Amino acid sequence: MDVSIVIPLLNERESLNELSDWIENVMRSNHFSYEVIFIDDGSDDGSWDLIETLSQQNSNIKGIKFLRNYGKSQALHAGFNATQGDIVITMDADLQDNPEEIPELVNLLREKNFDLVSGWKKKRYDSVIMKNMPSKLFNWAARKTSGVKLHDFNCGLKAYKKTVVKTIDVHGEMHRYIPVLAKNQGFDKIGEKVVKHQARKYGKTKFGMERFINGFLDLITIWFVSKFGKRPMHFFGALGALMFVIGLIFAAYLGIDKIFINPGGRLLTERPQFYISLVTMIIGTQFFVAGFLGEIILRSARDKERYKIESTENLD
Repeated sequence: MDVSIVIPLLNERESLNELSDWIENVMRSNHFSYEVIFIDDGSDDGSWDLIETLSQQNSNIKGIKFLRNYGKSQALHAGFNATQGDIVITMDADLQDNPEEIPELVNLLREKNFDLVSGWKKKRYDSVIMKNMPSKLFNWAARKTSGVKLHDFNCGLKAYKKTVVKTIDVHGEMHRYIPVLAKNQGFDKIGEKVVKHQARKYGKTKFGMERFINGFLDLITIWFVSKFGKRPMHFFGALGALMFVIGLIFAAYLGIDKIFINPGGRLLTERPQFYISLVTMIIGTQFFVAGFLGEIILRSARDKERYKIESTENLD
């Protein structure tokens, strides 16, 4: 199979007929063998009934139904697990992504050997205050922290080689950072293509301003895990050592002051610097121990993985 098209959706019944017909026309005109996988993320507007009808009319259309709303990342994860095509396309179900972009995305993957090609909605038809300005800030922060030079991380229209979607683990709300997850797994040939963005034709957006807050928190998580996930001691150990040294300097100052400079002054326990010193050294020690435990856990996980590999080789 040439192409798998993964489309997560929530209450988009009005768009599905038009979208499926549009995709079918594009696929047939380009002679692609294909499948369309609709993932119904807990819709309550009858979207699933329509998906069942469409799949009966067209054997290339398939569906996955969630009993409740789990989120776009979980929907994409389920879709990725079900794909069979050599190239996987993701797009939204609201008709704002143009299926006619698919052939060129496929050609970019094949001809330039990209692992992933991300769409860039250079001209948007969204609210400037609610989406455009926050999106620009969000994309700037993502570029700076991840090192992936894309203009539009959150564009739903993307193309992947099959090996990419079968390797990465999309969960939580990490769908915004699939290019970063792919890069962290070694898929660093990432391209970008300007794509047509269209005004929403039916319904209303399912995302509010909270998605940008969640997005920035997820970005911090990915940055931290990608930078220190395999060497926690470098972060926790360094921070713990720094805090312990600061507390030790405070303690040394208090001791010298009490013994040599002002022996008849206040008791150490009556001075706030004493508690600052004590708390700083305790927290520093805890950070150091956290880094040490993290290294032990990682080493144990590597040993288990190595044992599994060796056991499999012995069986072979």
